[in-house]
Amino acid sequence: MAKGTPQLEWCIVRLGEDHNWWVDEVSDPVHWDVDGLSIIDPRQVDHIIELIEPLREYGFDPDVFERAFIAFRITKDLGKGKVRLARTKESLLESDEKLFALPDIIDEENGPYADFLDHITRLRVKLLNDLFDFEEKLTVDEVEDQIREQENNDFIEGKAVHLFSEISAILDFMPAGYGDDDEETDRKRGTAEEDEDDLPDIEEEEDERMKNDASLKWDDEDEEKDEDAEGKEGKEGKEGDDEEDEDDGEEKDFDDEDSDEAEEDDDKPSRKSSRRR
Repeated sequence: MAKGTPQLEWCIVRLGEDHNWWVDEVSDPVHWDVDGLSIIDPRQVDHIIELIEPLREYGFDPDVFERAFIAFRITKDLGKGKVRLARTKESLLESDEKLFALPDIIDEENGPYADFLDHITRLRVKLLNDLFDFEEKLTVDEVEDQIREQENNDFIEGKAVHLFSEISAILDFMPAGYGDDDEETDRKRGTAEEDEDDLPDIEEEEDERMKNDASLKWDDEDEEKDEDAEGKEGKEGKEGDDEEDEDDGEEKDFDDEDSDEAEEDDDKPSRKSSRRR
């Protein structure tokens, strides 16, 4: 990526959408190409140091780590997700100050950063072979091939590989079928606990469930149906009574006519009414 020796005195970095920091500008553009150049933030530095801790008993060399990175401290917040960094001679492993770490990748194949990656890969392989009883011993080539395959897939998909991801892929490496079940179980357990935290109080939840539970509404619904039926029958009965009253009225009028005719017949003794018997 870059050539020559690192002569950086300062750099300007920005926070990307992926929540990683990327270099925008450097004091030595001749030897450093900022296109796709990533830098490790203080939080990530602490995480790397934590992951390295188990490797100490397998021969981890702190000097290899210190030579692999150029340390920077924050000097100014430029706003809009950008900060200006200045180079410092502070040790990344020993300093209490929050420091950024720029991997020395001027010589990508044989430089100090390449030596660091090779160093931690060999130690990670030793650790895994010590922890697990593999049918065949895990080798450095196998680990590098698997990691390189994933990086190639990311490259094909157009994903920029941050240098922190490259380091953590080695320090977190686990062969297929080992450790995945436990990690998945822990992940699910953590998700379940988060879900439990989001649940409302049992009383509120029970009240809400009872309100919305259709199986608890049938009594009320039946009563409503019965009331509707009774109301409907009452309405029909009332309508029937009204019709009967109208019929009675008609019959009454008809009877009145018959009575009038009967009275007329009574006035005529020679005639006998046969209309009503």
